[in-house]
Amino acid sequence: MTQKEITRLRVINQAIDKVITIREAAELLGLSERQVIRLKGGVEKFGPAFIIHKNRGRKPQHSIPDDLKCKIVELKLTKYQDANFNHFVELLELYENIKVSYSSTHRILTQAGIKSPKKHRKLKSHHRRKRKPQKGMLVQIDASPHVWFFGKTPCALHGAIDDATGEILALFFAQNECLEGYFEIMRQIVSKYGVPMCLYCDRHSIFVSPNDGKLSIEEQLEGKYVKLTQFGKAMEELGVNIIKASCPQAKGRIEKLWNTLQSRLPVEFKIRGIDSIEAANDFLAKFIAAYNEKFAVEPESPLSAFRPLDTSIELDYVLCIKEERTVIDGGAFSYKGKYYQLVSKGKGEVALPKAKITVLNSSRIGVKALYGGVVYDTLILQDRPKKRDLERSEKQAQKRTPVKPAADHPWRNASNKKPVFVYEETDSEILEMLNQLFNSTRAWA
Repeated sequence: MTQKEITRLRVINQAIDKVITIREAAELLGLSERQVIRLKGGVEKFGPAFIIHKNRGRKPQHSIPDDLKCKIVELKLTKYQDANFNHFVELLELYENIKVSYSSTHRILTQAGIKSPKKHRKLKSHHRRKRKPQKGMLVQIDASPHVWFFGKTPCALHGAIDDATGEILALFFAQNECLEGYFEIMRQIVSKYGVPMCLYCDRHSIFVSPNDGKLSIEEQLEGKYVKLTQFGKAMEELGVNIIKASCPQAKGRIEKLWNTLQSRLPVEFKIRGIDSIEAANDFLAKFIAAYNEKFAVEPESPLSAFRPLDTSIELDYVLCIKEERTVIDGGAFSYKGKYYQLVSKGKGEVALPKAKITVLNSSRIGVKALYGGVVYDTLILQDRPKKRDLERSEKQAQKRTPVKPAADHPWRNASNKKPVFVYEETDSEILEMLNQLFNSTRAWA
């Protein structure tokens, strides 16, 4: 019998002996008068054992069996060792067909001396920015370098999250944080949802030029300006405004997303045996759908701020590196140490010498050229065109063998040669010519 039950029995005995009233006993025990009367009658009929609860020593019907508890602990220590408690509950239901509440799982694991691998820091009270009312009004983009595959070197996960709903819009793995990764993120967003109104990003040199904000007033008055980055040019062409964050806390929603993904994705990869960037990118579409179904919220306004892409715009020709080049002799141009020829329908195209063209380059389209408003394919040349043509003509000249005329050829016959006329003037003729010239000069005078 516990101390609480001993105290309750003592008060009930005093009520039986009429030392105190039923009301006083109820106040002392913190029970209702009806409960005191019930206890008093039970003690009088069954003795002091009536005070002890009848379920003591019994196992509740809804309790978790001991063998199931042992299985949960074993799975946490072996198969799902790196999963946090909340993720572990989801994995048990998804892969092991074990449906246990989070509180029960937490109690079982803590009693076994297991702690969650996810750090729990003391909560800090800080102001949260209100979400945008419409989906697509503000999209936060960033990349997270991390060891996503166990035992592998770190790689970068590029991602985008919608500010209004918290949905993951796109994810893409690359070896490092790079321009191609962000182009792929924008391609996924525009292809699936449309063109967003604004992008919220940090001040990485992919988004912002290092000279941004460094021009003086005098330089600005002289007409100087900071050139856009390749990503900035593409967003300007799509009509997307870029907002630059001053600190990581300003884009807290995507920073919190990285914390969640760094805890969940490595476990998911380990379960499925994914250990390469290519296989991970194939799996991300399925993961995004499951994540959004669980964590996304409804926006304040049901109207979407995404706008459809203009049908006249070829997205691959926008999301690529663009550089200016000058046409050299032969209608070709030089790019990254190689010579290229414009090609259309399998035939070479001629461009005006010294004309300006825009080279389009990406892993999806290769090297193309924009000239006169038309995008042309390109063909790699072995040498500079002018030099190649000169060498070809020299080789052809060397191959020619001179042909000597035969001995009986008419050219060798001296009688057939043209006569040489020799004209000599006499002194009298010269004097006559001078007199005529003198007379004509006097006539003009």
